[in-house]
Amino acid sequence: MLGISVPARFKVLIVILLGFLPIFLPAFAPAAANPDLKFFEDQVVNIIVSTKAGGGYDAYARMMARFMRKHLPKSVVIVKNVPGAGHIIGANEVYLSKPNGLTIGMGNYKGLLFTQLAGLPGIRFDVSKYSWLANVASEPQVLIVGKNTPFKTLKDLIDSPRPVKMGASGVGSSSYNYSLMVGKTVGINFKLVPGFSGSEADMAMLRNELDGQVGAYDNLRPMIDSEGARVLLVISKKKAPQFPNVPMISDFATPQNKGLVDLMLAMAELGRPIAAPPNMAPGRLKVLRDAVEQTFKDPELISFSSKVKLPVDFDSGEETKKLFVNGLRQSSEVVKLVKDLAQSEK
Repeated sequence: MLGISVPARFKVLIVILLGFLPIFLPAFAPAAANPDLKFFEDQVVNIIVSTKAGGGYDAYARMMARFMRKHLPKSVVIVKNVPGAGHIIGANEVYLSKPNGLTIGMGNYKGLLFTQLAGLPGIRFDVSKYSWLANVASEPQVLIVGKNTPFKTLKDLIDSPRPVKMGASGVGSSSYNYSLMVGKTVGINFKLVPGFSGSEADMAMLRNELDGQVGAYDNLRPMIDSEGARVLLVISKKKAPQFPNVPMISDFATPQNKGLVDLMLAMAELGRPIAAPPNMAPGRLKVLRDAVEQTFKDPELISFSSKVKLPVDFDSGEETKKLFVNGLRQSSEVVKLVKDLAQSEK
C-alpha cells in the first residue's frame, strides 16, 4: 500500500471542505429526488375541457398540453373533452376526481360563479374549494350580432320589437349567464337558445338562425375580423382600444344593478382559470402549480401563443383562488337577483 504524506495545513483544509459538503450536496441533487415530482414520471395527466373540441378553452388546453410535458418530465399530458350542462359535467368530473394531480380542468369556471350563486341543479362542486393552479388570461367579453341582422347599435337591440335570439352553449354556460345579466342590466329582451358548443353559434349566426351571442373576444375574433358580426357592447374593466366607440357595460351601472355589473367585471378577469380537485397534498399541489407557471412562462409557449393569438396574462394559483372566493362574496340583493334571473329562464 502506498503511503502518502499530507502536510498538516492541507489536512485542516480538507476537514473544513468536508464539513461544508453537506451544505452543497442538495444543490446538486437531481430534481427527481422530489417525491412529488417523481410521482408524475410515466403517468398520464388529463386536462378535462368542459366543452367540445374547438373554441378558446380547448385551444388553451391543447397549447398547455403541448408545452407542459417538459415541465413534468417523463409524463404524458392529454386533453379530454367532457362537454355538457353548461360546463357543469366537466367541472363535476374534475372536482370529484382523486386529488393526486393527474386530473386538472380548463373551462368556464368563471361562469360557474353565476351558476353556483343561482343554485342551479346538477352542481357537485364549490368553486372556492378547487385547488386552483392558475389563471392564464383575462377575457374581455363582447356582445355581437350578425351582419345581416337589423341591429346596428345597442339602442336597436333595446328598441327591438321582437325578442333577440341569442346563442349559448348551455344553461349555466358563460354565454348563457352573461346574456341573462346583460339583458337585465341594459334592458334588452333576449330569447336564449342553448345547445351551441364551440363555434356552432358562429355558424348559426351566419345561417341567420341566431341574431347574436355574448362571448370572449378572443373566441369571437374570427367572426369580428371577417366582418361577419358587429360588436355592440364590451364587458371589461378597461376600454378596448379596438372598439373605442362601443359602449361598456359599466356605462349602464346604476345603484340598483351595480352589484350585477361588478360580478360581470369580476368574471371577465377570470378568463382561463385552471382547476384541480380540492384537498390536494401541499407538496403535490406545489409541483403542479410550479409546472403550470413554468409552462405559461416558457419562451416557446409565449412565442407560439403570439402566433396563434392566444394571449397569456398569468395569475398564480393563490391569486386565482382569491378571485373566486371574492366572486362568491355578493350581497343578498345580488344573490337574489341572480337567482331570479336564472328562474326566469325556466
